[in-house]
Amino acid sequence: MRRTDLIRTVFRTARKAVAVTVMLGVGTFATAQDTRLTSLASGLDGRGWEAVGRIDFASGGFCTGALIREDLVLTAAHCVFSDSGELLPPDQFKFLAGLRSGRAEAYRDVRAVIAHQDFQPNKPDRTTTDIANDLALLVLSQPIRTTRITPFPVMGRPTRGDEVGVVSYARGREENPSLQQVCSVLGYQDHVIVLSCNVDFGASGAPVFVLRDGVARIVSVVSAMATLRDEPVALGVSLEAPLAQLMGQLADEPAGARALGTGAKFVRP
Repeated sequence: MRRTDLIRTVFRTARKAVAVTVMLGVGTFATAQDTRLTSLASGLDGRGWEAVGRIDFASGGFCTGALIREDLVLTAAHCVFSDSGELLPPDQFKFLAGLRSGRAEAYRDVRAVIAHQDFQPNKPDRTTTDIANDLALLVLSQPIRTTRITPFPVMGRPTRGDEVGVVSYARGREENPSLQQVCSVLGYQDHVIVLSCNVDFGASGAPVFVLRDGVARIVSVVSAMATLRDEPVALGVSLEAPLAQLMGQLADEPAGARALGTGAKFVRP
């Protein structure tokens, strides 16, 4: 029997916190035994995850992102806007691929920022639709071409009950990425995926993976922290239609364009 649960999500900016309650039909589900976060502090532990990196802001703070092309980082849209709703210019970001213990496998400036065109800034009442469009691309100043870093393929959304994993940087673990190898897909609504994964501030934009034929493939991007039945959960963007739209925006951009999109920073888990 399908039931509808309340998901309470808190969207935070540097100046304020806005609580939102949305209805999400998740039904009855069984979950795998979630694994704990594992630090990828050593080169051996981090092998294969070097394309996940920390996105640093010139003003301080950070998000997580992942290479999906040699010059293209996928992250959350709310990471690329000011608290007043202005799209931040490219020179406000730096991508540190595979950062571990203060040293990255590659450092890159950003030459263009593209946010999903339907992402709306400073909206007083947030819904699942807002989370569903929480995607952005950073176009790097120079491609990352090294045998140690391989961009991740992207695939369609996982199904309810699937085991997924997350690699992220977050509060208290800023200098090394952490891997949660197994967490679960709990449900969907309006292109939003509810996950049992452990996230915290800074994990916004973190890639959510499934393993297919021995290859890690990105199926979602972390957008928000929330609670479901009084338990912490993560909300992720389903990449199918939103990512296709975002890539279309990238293709339509004239060469040398600095930025595209509208929106504001709203959750930074």
